[in-house]
Amino acid sequence: MNSKQANLEAFSRLLDIMDELREQCPWDKKQTFESLRHLTIEETYELGDAILDRNLTDIKKELGDLLLHIVFYAKLGSEENAFDMADVANDICEKLIHRHPHIYGSVAVENAEEVKKNWETLKLKEGKKSVLEGVPKGLPALVKAQRMQEKAAGVGFDWEHKNQVWGKFQEELQELNHALESKKQNEIEDEFGDVLFSLINYARFIDVNPETALERTNKKFIKRFQYIESQAKKSQRSIEQLTLEEMEVFWQEAKTIQ
Repeated sequence: MNSKQANLEAFSRLLDIMDELREQCPWDKKQTFESLRHLTIEETYELGDAILDRNLTDIKKELGDLLLHIVFYAKLGSEENAFDMADVANDICEKLIHRHPHIYGSVAVENAEEVKKNWETLKLKEGKKSVLEGVPKGLPALVKAQRMQEKAAGVGFDWEHKNQVWGKFQEELQELNHALESKKQNEIEDEFGDVLFSLINYARFIDVNPETALERTNKKFIKRFQYIESQAKKSQRSIEQLTLEEMEVFWQEAKTIQ
């Protein structure tokens, strides 16, 4: 592995290249915080895909892409005399020191759960009005639900046992069934949301990340569905020309080989 000096030299090289690109490249010169935003989100999802695939080569590549964006934003900040890369790094260093009093202070903790609770308590002392303020509004709904539940649990608003959470899920499922009987679409949507919310909460109690679990299932579905498409193509047909029974046969085949 590289030494600390080598890491610093590599980062300094990236900063120099960023300066050169911002000065000389027509595309880089045009970029703003707003124009980079959607690209940063895309790069973050690409990193997420690489992590799920456990592809270390791609993880390294995507980390580089994301690091470039961080450096780019810092460069834009310095041009507006608002902040630079040193400010960004120093701010996060100070935050980490402040929020880890069990490392840099005299606070004693026994486990990771106590660290999380201290973290949320410290954030409130920093002036945040709600522990939920740290959940970005633009997060996908599933991830947002997970983060809200984690933050609420961090200050003690939580179930004691996973069986209680499962019972809540069953209760919400019954309420959804009642809503379906009423045939009132707004009620159905509300109750369906409650079912999802309670199931996401249960995932936390069984140490499952619901976003990761769902994305793994998505990837699995894509592979199996594309296998059906490939089998249809082998028989010189489109997938629309297959019967449902034929699709099921190919689906079961895909499960055995993937």
